This record gives sequence, C-alpha cells and structure tokens, in this order.
Amino acid sequence: MSPKTKKTREESYDAGQITLLEGLAPVRKRPGMYIGSTGPRGLHHLVYEVVDNAIDEAIAGHCQEIVLELLPDGLVRVSDNGRGIPVDIHKQTGRSALEVVMTKLHAGAKFGHGAYKVSGGLHGVGVSAVNALSSYLCAEVRRDGKVWQQEYEKGVPLSKVKAVGETKGKGTTITFRPDVEIFEKIEFNWKEVLSHIRQQAYLTKGIKVIALDKRNEDSLQSYAFYFDGGVSSFVRHLNRNNEATHPNIFYVKKEMDDVFVEVALQYTADYRQNVLGFANNIYTLEGGTHVVGLRTGLTRTLNSFAREKSYLKEKDKNLSGDDVREGLTAVVSVRIVEPQFEGQTKAKLGNSEVRSVVDSVFSNAFKDFLEEEPKDAQAIIGKCILAANARRAAKNARETVLRKGVLDSLALPGKLADCSSKDPEISELYIVEGDSAGGSCKVGRDRNYQAILPLRGKILNVERARLNKIFTNKELKSLIIALGTNIGEEFDIKKLRYHKVILMADADSDGMHIKTLLLTFFYRYFPELIQQGHIYVAQPPLYRMQYKGKTKYVYSDEERNRFLSKINTDEKPQEKKEGGFTVKKIKENPEEETEGKEEELAEIKRKAKVSIQRYKGLGEMNPEELFRTTMDPENRVLKQVEVSDIAATDEIFDVLMGKEVAPRKKFIQTHAKGVQNLDI
Repeated sequence: MSPKTKKTREESYDAGQITLLEGLAPVRKRPGMYIGSTGPRGLHHLVYEVVDNAIDEAIAGHCQEIVLELLPDGLVRVSDNGRGIPVDIHKQTGRSALEVVMTKLHAGAKFGHGAYKVSGGLHGVGVSAVNALSSYLCAEVRRDGKVWQQEYEKGVPLSKVKAVGETKGKGTTITFRPDVEIFEKIEFNWKEVLSHIRQQAYLTKGIKVIALDKRNEDSLQSYAFYFDGGVSSFVRHLNRNNEATHPNIFYVKKEMDDVFVEVALQYTADYRQNVLGFANNIYTLEGGTHVVGLRTGLTRTLNSFAREKSYLKEKDKNLSGDDVREGLTAVVSVRIVEPQFEGQTKAKLGNSEVRSVVDSVFSNAFKDFLEEEPKDAQAIIGKCILAANARRAAKNARETVLRKGVLDSLALPGKLADCSSKDPEISELYIVEGDSAGGSCKVGRDRNYQAILPLRGKILNVERARLNKIFTNKELKSLIIALGTNIGEEFDIKKLRYHKVILMADADSDGMHIKTLLLTFFYRYFPELIQQGHIYVAQPPLYRMQYKGKTKYVYSDEERNRFLSKINTDEKPQEKKEGGFTVKKIKENPEEETEGKEEELAEIKRKAKVSIQRYKGLGEMNPEELFRTTMDPENRVLKQVEVSDIAATDEIFDVLMGKEVAPRKKFIQTHAKGVQNLDI
C-alpha cells in the first residue's frame, strides 16, 4: 500500500462513517444479541417473550388466564385477561404508550417500581424485539371499555393507535408472524412450546394457561394447565417415573425481606440429584445464590436432625453435601425486586442477600417437616447415610485408580492416541466405537489437534449405578483420565484437555445405543461440559453415491432420495416421454413419508447407472475417506449437544435409561409406529 493511499483511507474515517441505527433497527441488524440465535431456539424465544409478559401480569396479581395459539401461515397469538397495555399518551414521546412499548427498546413498566414489583423481562426489549423480528404484528388492547389496535410491519407502525370497538373485558392480545428474512425456518415445535408454558404454570400458582395448535385443521390439539400446588406439583411431575423414597412432598412458601421464596422437594431411589432454580420465573441453568441457600440449609438441617435423633453417633462424620443431595428432586423459586443475573443469558443469580433468606425460610420449615413426619424423616436420613457409605467406597476406588499424578501425560490410558497440541481450545477428542473404527481414525486423523479414544463394547449405564461402580469400569475409567477434569467432588473444568469432545459411532441400532449411553454419562456426571458447549456428535455419511464419475456422500435416506429424484429430473426429456421414464417427485421434507417409493428409486438407480454404497459401520471406510467425510473441519457435519428443557431432558433419560420398564415400553410403542426397517 502506498503512503498516499494509506493517508486517504485514514482521513476518510470521520462522522460520515458513523452509522446510527435508530428505533428497532439494531434488533434486525444483530438479532442474535437479543434472542440468542436465528435458529429454532431464537424462533421459540419470540413466543416465550410474549407469554412471559402475560406471566408478569399474573405474578402481579392482575391476570388469571393466558391463551396461546399456533395458527396457520406461521402466525402466533397470545391473549391474556390482565390490565392491558396502557394506550394513553406518553409524556416523554408524545405518542401512545402502546406504540412506545412496541417500538422502543428499554421501554416498559419493568424499570420503575409501580406497575411490576417483580418481573422476568428486566431488559425491557422483549415485546419490542418480537415486533422488530416479525414481518407482521398486531397489538390489540382491551381497556377502558374499548378495543384499541395498532398494526406493524417489521417493527414499523402502519397506523396510529386507534379504537376499533367496545368491550367489557380487559387484557392484551399480540398476534405476530416471525420474519422469514430473519429466521432460518418458521417451524414451531409443539412439544417444546408446551414444555415451556407447563413450566411457567407450575411456577405461577393459580394461573390457567391454555395452548391450542390450530396449524392443521385435521389435527387440532389443545392443552390446559392449572396447578394449585405450585412447585410441589412440579416436583410430583418430575418424579412421576421415579420410585419415591418417602410419600410426602415437602413444600414451603413465604416472603421475607422483600424476597418471595417457594421450595418443594422429595427424595427418590435414584442416585443423582435434580435441583432446579428459578428467579422471577427464569430458569437459572447455572444456579446461583438461591440454590446455594437451599443446599446450605439442607445439609445443616439434616446433619443437626440426624445427630439429635441419634442416626449419627458422636464418632460418625457429618453427612456431606453430595450425601444429602443423592436422589434429591427439588425446585427453588424466588421472586425479587432487583435481581442481579450474571451474564446476558441470566444463567446464574447473583444477589447475595437471597442466599440467607432462602436458607432461613427453608431450614425452619424443613426442620418442622422432619419433626411432624417421622416416617418421611427416617426414610430421608436412611437414604443419606447409604449415600455416605457409597461415597466412601467411591473415594477408596478413586484413590486406587486415580491416584496422584494419574492425570499427567505419562499416565494417560494406553489406548488413547493423543494429539501433539497441548492447547485445549484447538484440541479434539474423538470417542470412537470399536477398535476397527478406532484404527481407521488413528491413521486418517490430523495428529496435530485430533486425539482418538476407542471404546470396546457398550459402556456401563450410569443411570443405574453409583460413582463407585464407574471407577471399576475400564472403559469409563479411561475416558475420565483422558478428559483430565476428574469427576464428582474433584471435578475441575479448567483441566479439560479437549474443548471438543466428539462422539462417533456406527449408524445402526448398536451405535445409537452406545451414543445414548455416552450421552447419559456426560449428562449425569459432566453436565458442565454440555452446558459450555464441549460435547458434539459426529454425523458419518450413510451412503456414497457415484454418478457420471462424480462421488457424493449423503447423510440420510431423505437426502439420498432427493439426490435420486434430481437425477431423474435431469435425465428426463424436456418435451417427450418416449425413451425416458417418469416417477413422482420424492418429497423434500425429511419428516414426510417416502414409503412406497423404494421400487421407483431402484428404477432410477438402474436406468441412471448410479452406484450406491450403504455404510453400516465406520470401519467400512478407509482412513482417508473417514477423515474427509467425518473428521475434516472443512467437510464434516457435527451436532452440538444442547439442553433446552432441563425437565424434559431429565424425563427422557429416566424413561430410556432408568430401571422402570413400563415407561420405556410405552415410549417405544408410541414412537416406533411405522418403523419398517431396523438395523439389528
């Protein structure tokens, strides 16, 4: 670059280069900053923002019913019978308050101390962000005897707020259509939507939430949620597939020092804990001070009670936090005026005063519960003492197999083919099914940053085992050592040796089972790795298609069918049918059936001279091919493991991997309908 050119570019940086995004333009420019992503998660976030506004009205005591409707053509409608968004003139802007709320960021009643004492949507961008990211939105307010309405297009009002009718009711109705220019796909997951509003109904005692799926006239669906038991109903729901250790669910709700606390808990015969924390109805994935307060109070109260009743003798050590949380299902929900969340995602509550309030409210009520319900108390203490014995056995096993220095590079498992890089951020660990596939991966990999750990056979199902059993399992022991984080009380995510841990198994029923066992292991004992985005599932190709000297790898039956259908279209003469062949186009939606098309596809394959190889195992590919299709960052397909609904995820692991047979049988019967071919 010449000095003259450089000077010209430097001088061009003036006020003219400063771009000012006004109104809702920043939301459309950077939607991920406001809703997380433009994929399915962000799309559903729009629905939750509108629903949660209605929930805030219910928390404030002004709303008793919310109706959510999924409508045809991508429309969503949410109605409530709250007070209705104000429509009078806002003094600062000279516009209707409704228009201000719908079109201005950080505008709303949640920043002051009048309309809402507590609220989840503290950033004030919720409904305005929904408006910005919708191709169409209509806000309808029933207030002061009239029906007020304003319509918008991509966040811009199409007219002023106007009265369009009279009414004796009150409330707000928001109807919107997400913008196809913003989102990858406008397709709502009905089960995911139901899960969210069910959770909100549990957390908002006495609110009725109705959900209607009207997208298809032939399959209308409706659900109504109303839980007078609050979070105790939530705990009962979470434990419905588990064997309860004691019959009565502990429950307390109380307001203290301007903090509303609601806690419910019950122990089960399971070995792991399931403690969910909520602050102003927002799920705090990483816990926070409210969860710490519950744990502290639980450990202290059980130890004090056990010694007072002589369950623990003078020579016995106290029960640890892990001992009293084994098999625990608990929900702690707090509502506070000024919550302090750590991070934009609100994943962790930081208010220091909440810890002591939750501790005090819970401890006093739980002590009374143990005194008043002696059979429940005996079952709980007995469960905790058994857990303590198992912990000591696990500690002995850990000291045997994970003694000091075992995590050093010299002590890594012999079957691990490590990478040369010591930088965890670029290092990848492939957990591969079988020695054969492991051998191909070791040869084909990039040794600089890709490590391979082959597993022999199916690992232990940890859903049915305590920690001490894990330490005696050779395959899991190798995996724990390779990760470098240790496990249980000594887990330290800072010592993770690979920031991408990739599960790779055959595309058959055994491979699916192995991936499920591994996912169970990570979800139950390494949840932090999932939460921080370190766990992935590799997607090896199912078919190699060779046509006219070119090779294409496809990853599903649907993709294969589309490829063959396209070949048929290309081969078919433009104007005449003689000498050609016709076949109905294979549906492009993977969810739609392609049943009955196999003969037609076979005919296409024969006439077009397409060579197709079906891969049932990773070992069928040579090392170069395996790397190119499944391990090369330029070509591979990886699925990152995420947890969007903690309650639903817990339930599916309980059903599929737990010891109860009946729920698993029902699940298989429900979801296996229409299965024609199964790899066994």
